[in-house]
Amino acid sequence: MTDKKATKERIKRLQELVAYHQKRYHEEDAPEISDTAYDSLVNELRDLTGGDQVSEAVGGKVSEAFSKVTHAVRQWSFDNVFTAGELQEWEDRLVRHLTSNDVNHDGLSYVAEHKIDGLKLVLEYRAGELYRAATRGDGVTGEDVTHTAREIADIPHTLQHPVDLTVVGEVWLSHKEFERINTEREAAGEPLYANPRNTAAGSLRLLDASVTKNRKLSFYAYDIDAFDPATTDISPPSSQAEELQLLKQLGCTVNKNNKICESIKDVVVYYESWTTKQGSLAYDADGVVVKVDDVRLQQALGYTAKSPRYGIAFKFPSEEATTVVEGINLQVGRTGVITPVAHLRPVLIAGSTVARATLHNEDEIKRLDVRVGDTVILKKAGDVIPKVLSVVTELRPKNTKPYTFPKKVTGCGGDGSIERIPGEAAYRCVDRSGDTLNRQRLYYFVSKQALNIDGVGPRIIDQLLDADLISEPADLFTLEEGDFLSLEGFKEKSAQNAVAAIRDVTTLPLYRFLIGLSIDGIGEETARLLVDRFGTFTELRAASQSSIASIHGIGETIAESLTSWLAESQNQTMVDELLKHITLEQGVVKVVSAKLGGASFVFTGTLPNLGRDEAKAMARAAGARIVSSVSQKTDYVVVGADPGSKAQKAEELGVTILDETAFRKLVA
Repeated sequence: MTDKKATKERIKRLQELVAYHQKRYHEEDAPEISDTAYDSLVNELRDLTGGDQVSEAVGGKVSEAFSKVTHAVRQWSFDNVFTAGELQEWEDRLVRHLTSNDVNHDGLSYVAEHKIDGLKLVLEYRAGELYRAATRGDGVTGEDVTHTAREIADIPHTLQHPVDLTVVGEVWLSHKEFERINTEREAAGEPLYANPRNTAAGSLRLLDASVTKNRKLSFYAYDIDAFDPATTDISPPSSQAEELQLLKQLGCTVNKNNKICESIKDVVVYYESWTTKQGSLAYDADGVVVKVDDVRLQQALGYTAKSPRYGIAFKFPSEEATTVVEGINLQVGRTGVITPVAHLRPVLIAGSTVARATLHNEDEIKRLDVRVGDTVILKKAGDVIPKVLSVVTELRPKNTKPYTFPKKVTGCGGDGSIERIPGEAAYRCVDRSGDTLNRQRLYYFVSKQALNIDGVGPRIIDQLLDADLISEPADLFTLEEGDFLSLEGFKEKSAQNAVAAIRDVTTLPLYRFLIGLSIDGIGEETARLLVDRFGTFTELRAASQSSIASIHGIGETIAESLTSWLAESQNQTMVDELLKHITLEQGVVKVVSAKLGGASFVFTGTLPNLGRDEAKAMARAAGARIVSSVSQKTDYVVVGADPGSKAQKAEELGVTILDETAFRKLVA
């Protein structure tokens, strides 16, 4: 298939898919993908077509269960931008439009407020009395939901002045109320609702208003679509900010988190201040709505075929997006384990461009049925490694084939053969003596996680290996300044620093030494458990597999891995050579207090003041154990910024969650 034909076919499939998900979202209140994944599909369709073939519908069809309402003022949906650069381009277009139409303007100011993920509602008041409430529908025709809207406490039945006007706002459901509703449904054996937005939409579009009343929906007014000054002595608002003030004056509830911004830079500052705080809000917000403040300029800017020119939705960094798998490569790790990695068409997600995602193992590839050429939904939260959630099979190219693991992988030793580890989903190299693996092990040996040799990283390790100055970890401790001076980029001072950094780790805690050996399954927490139990490397070397396996938190698999590694002659030689240069600090971590009695802690996210290692040390000193994953046996999960899935799992399992302040109090 030619590139042109393939693009035409993809446009057709994207149009069908966007229309399908639009119907699921707007008409059936039962979305199958996240808003951000949907936005990603729409953006790709817009890019491929120049926007010409993207559906102009702003909502969904009107249900036959409700009376139809023709809106006096058409209801629009704002276009989206995702970066400060795109926001600036939007303002540039506004200025060009005003200038070309000879509209006088002396700089643009804006009103910014949260883009709440709820349901748009149009309220008509006659002589100050609520006459009708209607959903947005398709923008021209909506559904009459006056009977349920009257049950929302934030919607006044009578305004403070007997005025004729049309109010536009957002119906939303708080996180707290959403949890209460789902708790009741779970107790009654009913299926749980997926998210607050669709629960709010479904609750408003019920025939039985008593159910709506019980669900305690909320409403924020944010716009005046029509205002008849003849019905009141109140002057018509001349700015967006005045509209919000008038709405409050009339008795409507307005979101207090709005701000007048004198420039686009001020908008960006407002946006960035809420990007990190959105999780603290009572409602879901997926961005910031920005409107030109001056109503005169709003009218002059008018509308495109799809949306108002004078407003834009500046979306928060998405945690999900769609992209295309351009290849699947196998990555050889330092212990010889093979990890499949998806190479992706670069996509902006969670504030950064992502071009790779781990596929974990063969079983995960089969579960997802991910293939080269597939469109996938990708998820990334904070610093969490991007994850492929699912495949959009509707966009799968013809003649794609399921991925199968090869029998040999470049980077393994010997002839490159690989084997599946018995009882596990992972493959590993049969021969783990190759150059690639040796480099990986040396990279890890000097890394922050292991010996932490400051300033000696992978680039310098490569230089040393390529110059035949080292081949094994112990060789590092024989290097002199002259060896480094022979390498490109080194001068006298940098050579001295490199040698000094190596000398600084010649006295080393035993647990860090164990980490640096690249033994399968031996990370920091396991290494600490081993040191706590055996105290010295001599004792550990002499330990039986059963005695190691009996340590709580280790088990048979790691015990077998460790004893097998220690039994290999080449590993024994490597350790003996290292111990000629390194003095190991013996003994266990000093426990200042036993108040936590072996309670297990998981740390996730970035704490405001404490470093991760510092916090773990405080927990250990209070008698706690540190574990890497959350389970029903976990006692506490300490959560910082951008915590990822561990915090969510802790909440699901009912594990106690602590912030930094609560953690400090507990271990003090």
